[in-house]
Amino acid sequence: MQLREVRSEDLDYFFEHQQDPEANLMAAFAPRNPQDRGVFDYHWSLLLDDPATRVRTIEQDGKVAGAVVVSGIGTEPELSFWTSRDYWGQGITTSAVDALLTSFTERPLRALVPADNIGSQKILTRRGFSVVGEDKSFSNARSEVVTELVMQLG
Repeated sequence: MQLREVRSEDLDYFFEHQQDPEANLMAAFAPRNPQDRGVFDYHWSLLLDDPATRVRTIEQDGKVAGAVVVSGIGTEPELSFWTSRDYWGQGITTSAVDALLTSFTERPLRALVPADNIGSQKILTRRGFSVVGEDKSFSNARSEVVTELVMQLG
């Protein structure tokens, strides 16, 4: 696994990953219409054009496996990640989060995780994140209000 700068061609893979209904349910906070490439491109242009946001592609065996993002740098930095379901359960997301935490040392760092997303909670807990609160937000992917855990490192 390696983290690298995002290349323009990576966006096609990120968009493809976003089409997975099961991954959208697990993430809970997917766009209202994951098939809308215009909304996707706009969202990613905001991330990539923001100098206060760090975005990295997760690459495994030469293939785009997902992305890790730290946004809100300078205010309240927030970690998020998305890995293609093809790579779940292989330790790739864990390795990517470890690599990002090594290069991004600003603390505190928070992450928001659906309360039923045990896999993401395990990754974060094992890296030292702890639950500091919870919030309820409407999930487009689930069409219901979802409890989100606010987790923090440092």
